[in-house]
Amino acid sequence: MGKKNSAGGKKPNVSSFLRGTILTDDRVTRQIPFILFLVFLGLLLITNRYRCEKVIREIHVLQDTVDDLKSQSITNSAKLMNMSKPSEVLERVRAAGLKLDEPIRPQQRIVVDKIKEKK
Repeated sequence: MGKKNSAGGKKPNVSSFLRGTILTDDRVTRQIPFILFLVFLGLLLITNRYRCEKVIREIHVLQDTVDDLKSQSITNSAKLMNMSKPSEVLERVRAAGLKLDEPIRPQQRIVVDKIKEKK
């Protein structure tokens, strides 16, 4: 003698699952809100996973961009240092045909004392 469920039938088995009669069982119908909650949590987990993967891909793209810009910055800085050497400046001035001469005396600092204003 098998156990009877509250609907008056036998204990749910594989054949009742395959026929779909298990969905009408009182014990199963009471669990539907919990099952829907679990499905919702599963969908939330999947959505979160896809969003995290998208953000990680964006981070990799941005990191590559930062690395490229960093290397360009270093290259430009080295070019600027080379161009600002006095010998390079002199060469560029001569190539441009400007009538500028190299200073004979070194630069001097001009110091101005603060003047007290009289009232």
